[in-house]
This record gives sequence, C-alpha cells and structure tokens, in this order.
Amino acid sequence: MEKIVNIETVKDYNDHWGIETRHPLVNVLEGSQIATPVRHCRKNFGLYVIFLKDIMCADSLKYGRQEYDYQENTLVFVSPGQVLGNPEDGSTYKAKGWCLYFSPELLHGTQLGRHIKDYTFFSYAVNEALHLSKQERQTIIDCMMKIDEEIKGGTDKHSNLIIASAIELLLNYCTRFYDRQFITRKKANKDILGTFEEMLDNYFTSENPKRLGTPTVAYCAEQLHLSSNYFGDLIKKETGKSAQEYIQQKTMNTAKTMLADSNKTISEIAYDLGYQYPQYFSRAFKKIVGYTPNEYRFLE
Repeated sequence: MEKIVNIETVKDYNDHWGIETRHPLVNVLEGSQIATPVRHCRKNFGLYVIFLKDIMCADSLKYGRQEYDYQENTLVFVSPGQVLGNPEDGSTYKAKGWCLYFSPELLHGTQLGRHIKDYTFFSYAVNEALHLSKQERQTIIDCMMKIDEEIKGGTDKHSNLIIASAIELLLNYCTRFYDRQFITRKKANKDILGTFEEMLDNYFTSENPKRLGTPTVAYCAEQLHLSSNYFGDLIKKETGKSAQEYIQQKTMNTAKTMLADSNKTISEIAYDLGYQYPQYFSRAFKKIVGYTPNEYRFLE
C-alpha cells in the first residue's frame, strides 16, 4: 500500500524539510534554505499551503491522483485534507521557489478566519493553478517576505493578527490575479461554456435524468474535468449567475419547451427532467418562471 505522510502541524512540515520551527502556526520558506535534496513522498496536509513556481519538487507533481507539469511563475493552493506530492520511490529533489504554510489555528478569531472559505481557489485542482506575470510574481514574493519579517521579529500579542492580515492581503492579490486570468482566458472559457451548454442539452435527451436526477454542479464539473469551485467561479465570471442558478435556468427553459411541445402531464415532465417528486418541480418552476407549470401551459 502506498505510504502517505501526515503533515498536521507547521512543525511536522518543518521537520520534513529539516529546518527549525520559528513560529508554531506559520512559516515562509525559500528553496535556497534547504541545503540538501529531499526524498519524494505523498503528503496529507492539515495546513493551508501556497506553493510558488516549482517549489520543492521535480518536473512533475501528483495532486490527489492527477499529474501536473509545472509552468514558470505558477501558484498552487492546498487546503487542509488535500494530498500532494510524488510517490516515495527513493528518489530526491532540490527545493526551489517559495512556500507559505500556516495552520487553521492561526486564523482563529481573525477576519480572515471568518471568510477563508471565500477564497475558493484553495479547492481548485492543480491544473487550474494561477499563472503569474513577472510583476505579479514579485508582488506575491513581497507579501511572503513581509510575513517572514514578522516571523523573524519574534512573537508578541499582536503578531498573529498582523501575520493573518498579511496573509489576507496576499490572498486578495491572488483573487485579483485570478480575475485577470479568467479575462485573459476568455476564449477558452467561452469554449467551456459552449461545451457546458451542449452537455446539458444532451443530458436532458438521455436517460441520465431518470438514473441520476437533475444535473448537479459537481456532476457538470466532473464531466468538464474541472473542480467544482473553479467551474463555479468560471460560470459566475462568464454569465453573472452561479453554476447552480445557470443549471436551474437551463432546466426550466427545457421544461418550458416540453410544456409547449408535448402532451405529457406535469408529473411526466418532472420525472423526465430528473425530479423525484413533481411538487418539487412545480415549486422550482414557479420560483424561477413566475408561474406554475399549469399556468404557463395555459398561457402558451
């Protein structure tokens, strides 16, 4: 069975690199600090980790079960519970780049702790990583260096709050840079949106509604080979609607066509769309369209 190393604390990760622990809840690491090569292994993190470029890895990396080839100036985000690394095979690699890692405990009682889940890129897949310009890369390094300076300065009653605020600033920059990336990849995003539309059309003409129910965000993201969070953010940027809202709107548009073009009962249409109970369909239709299915059919 494949061995997975549990990295539950900052000290665990520091021990992995063979460095001292300067702060129990956070650390910034630059590759040149690691003098000797490190053995490959897969790690189950209990920390938030941000890797810049090909930090501390060889040419490729396994994230979960997916393989990813790094590009220059890339940021990858890891949240607690995720698995990252290459299988342990006796080989080693030389540390490169930058890394920030911090415990969820650091965020307790802070503004960042209250909305860390809003930074949805922590749950993106690695192939949805953030690719930085040189200027953006320097901005991220400046933020990491500021955090590192605060760690070096020693801890007092203000330290954790200041560090958490600096991490929040870094994450806000990442949000800005991801917005830029969504814009610069607009053609690719439009292609994904078109494929998404076609997939929904095919879904409702297949047996999937009867087998799987109404389409879910998770199902659609999986079919498009995207993480749910990245897929949701992409749809929001492109359409102004959440992925769930978009799917519901598409479902109701399909329902309108079926109400107008068929003699099926409301219950039959509900089942054809994947609803287990017709009353749920009628309630959703009324909420989105403004009429009950029967009222809409009468209008037509």
